[in-house]
Amino acid sequence: MQLPVMPPLAPMLAKAVTDIPPGLAYEPKWDGFRSIVFRDGDEVEIGSRNKRPMARYFPDVVAAVKANTPPRCVLDGEIVVPRADDRGLDFWALQQRIHPAKSRIDRLAGETPASFIAFDLLALGDDDWTPRPFDERRAGLERALAAARPPVYVTPLTRDIAVARDWFERFEGAGLDGLVAKDPARAYRPGERVMTKVKHRRTADCVLAGYRLHTSLPGAVGALLLGLYADSEAPELGWGEHFDGLIPIGVVGSFPAPRRAELVQELEPLVIPIEEHPWGRVSEEARGRGYDRSRWNPDRDLSFVPLRPERVVEVRYEHMEGPHLRHPAQFVRWRPDRDAASCGFAQLEVPERLALGDVLSGRPA
Repeated sequence: MQLPVMPPLAPMLAKAVTDIPPGLAYEPKWDGFRSIVFRDGDEVEIGSRNKRPMARYFPDVVAAVKANTPPRCVLDGEIVVPRADDRGLDFWALQQRIHPAKSRIDRLAGETPASFIAFDLLALGDDDWTPRPFDERRAGLERALAAARPPVYVTPLTRDIAVARDWFERFEGAGLDGLVAKDPARAYRPGERVMTKVKHRRTADCVLAGYRLHTSLPGAVGALLLGLYADSEAPELGWGEHFDGLIPIGVVGSFPAPRRAELVQELEPLVIPIEEHPWGRVSEEARGRGYDRSRWNPDRDLSFVPLRPERVVEVRYEHMEGPHLRHPAQFVRWRPDRDAASCGFAQLEVPERLALGDVLSGRPA
């Protein structure tokens, strides 16, 4: 492979802000695997955000790149897996695509095929496009992929902040998690946070169900474990019965080191035997279906200190994926005024489901 921009390459990143900044170019923020695609004829490499090779996990994307992109190019974008009903993205299915066994990789490429959403052009032919302004790179991207067909797409873009605000609200229903704003005059700067991102922020009152010890700070909390009680708005997955009604949804894990040690002492009166905890009686069926394993690392030790589920914590989160927090939550405050038994899924704001095609068309509401 001989290209003007070669792997490994760190993608240009974005810094978070709380509101949509004016006077920029706006794109949906895709919730998948950030990927830089390098193509030189029949050679295709895919680099992750951490510059790790990913092509072997996505043979379907490699084939799509060969069929839908110029013979020699470098594209920045996102690998996503659409839901089977096209109502948004399926990040859980995307995660499962990363597997060491080739037989499983090939099977999943057929069962849960991925798409590549391109949003920047870094090289074309013998030319390095990274020093050019984004406006020029975007125009070049649209020309380069003018004949592309699914599953290769060019992300929508608008320069109208009113349309951007509409996208920010509506597109969450397709599984996207905000907006990215780009300076039309800025060159591509690998590895630097020079773009801007705006993400959804919400709060929820959750049951404190336990904690995991820190892996490198002895006698300190690593993460607080959060749960919500199954109610009429709980995702219809049949999990409530397996966890005695208290469904695990995620963690809070960001605390200063001194506070981590204080929490162990503060929570000591709530510690109970695992046999008395709702999650200590997980059924064999649930274990067989993997409910007791990490979504991110199946081999990770998920042992925890069980707590009497009576304390309520308010957390800030971005969005849910089924019954789970998509990312770790942030601690806001304790809620001694809230009854733990009242903390269920009905309190959560759920965006209206949106077809992925509506996002890709970029049409306003």
